[in-house]
Amino acid sequence: MKSTYSLEQLVPYIRKHSNFYQAHLQHLPTDTLTLKDLPLTSVANYWADSSDLNRWPVLTAELSDGVVFKTGGSTSDGKLSVYTVSEWQTLVSTFGDSVSCQLKNGDRIANLFFCGDLYASFVFIHDALAHVKRSICEFPFTGQVSMDVLADALDRHRINVLVGVPAQLLQLAAYLKAQKRVLSGVDTLLYGGESLFASQLDMLREVLPNVRIASIGYASVDAGLIGATSRDCALGEHRMFEPQTVLEIVDELTGEVIEECDRTGMLVVTNLTRRLMPLLRYPVGDLACWREPSATPMRKFALKGRSAHSQRVRVGMFSLLIDEVLHMVRNVTGSDQWQLRIEQLGCKDIVSVKWVPCDQAENTVAVSSALYEALVAHYPAIEHLTQEGLLELRVLSCAVTELKLHPRSGKQMRVLDLRTYDTPSSESA
Repeated sequence: MKSTYSLEQLVPYIRKHSNFYQAHLQHLPTDTLTLKDLPLTSVANYWADSSDLNRWPVLTAELSDGVVFKTGGSTSDGKLSVYTVSEWQTLVSTFGDSVSCQLKNGDRIANLFFCGDLYASFVFIHDALAHVKRSICEFPFTGQVSMDVLADALDRHRINVLVGVPAQLLQLAAYLKAQKRVLSGVDTLLYGGESLFASQLDMLREVLPNVRIASIGYASVDAGLIGATSRDCALGEHRMFEPQTVLEIVDELTGEVIEECDRTGMLVVTNLTRRLMPLLRYPVGDLACWREPSATPMRKFALKGRSAHSQRVRVGMFSLLIDEVLHMVRNVTGSDQWQLRIEQLGCKDIVSVKWVPCDQAENTVAVSSALYEALVAHYPAIEHLTQEGLLELRVLSCAVTELKLHPRSGKQMRVLDLRTYDTPSSESA
């Protein structure tokens, strides 16, 4: 079966078999279309009615030969992402091939990504490592392993490569520091699922003195392949996967496609390997800018934080789904005016939910406390990360004038990511 399609092959098939895209593209002619002719996909509309895979209008066929993963949230509420077996193999083999440049023959790799409950990261990395072009040995610990067991095993088995999400890797660093231990044998750390920031790098290098830190690559269970890793990328930089995906950076306000370097916009992906759950000009929720001219093969780009229109915000080892937070804010406070702010203090993420009271006389302290408890109950990882000193959740009432507006449109921004993504150092230690 063909693994990669041209846009000219893909669009007619999708229009014919996906009810969602048939309606989405109905105003366009049926003859040859270029990428710029296609409208951006509305992420909210795309996921509407997705809870029932038998009726979800995005899909082009019945799910009978594939794999199903969760994109975030609880099992009952989380959105599901589906691949045919062939599409999944294309995904993991392509990603694994890209990771080869970060590894060497003889590497012994601890896979610390998370699994279970339909999460994809551990299974994805496990399958991808089977396709790297190196002779390696994987130790599939998962993210649930206790720190004492892991630290001893790393020494005992002479494991020199760690792969995992930053929050898990930082927990290991905190444990090693508390035990006054260093792991001098670890020479490579590959992170994924979230960005690493300067203060976190210092914490990791304190207990892993010989480590080289790099991204393992950029992919998501909903959008698939997004960015490849390479040795010449600084932290936060990736390269396009060609020809499997087409990336665009689009002005959030005007929809203009940005071609010049160092101008930030929404990152948009068109996947040329997936037909069952197609993605045409799909905003992935991140901001990015180009680092190289437009004619550069596998053009390099840099991540610049979460988009104000993002449907999901990754913090540590869990994702906040904006729709879920919206419903909780409405149910508990009765307010439709709120904003999610993400900042960083040292190695700790500060997540603030600021809401505007409808009635000045209401007990805002009690309401904020109730919203705090609702968020912790819905996202158990908040309590875990708080105990580890990696997260602080703040729920605060505020005046409407305190909510940040978009500097150009004047519209209220639902998500405000204030973390610093520019890292001056390169991937090499």
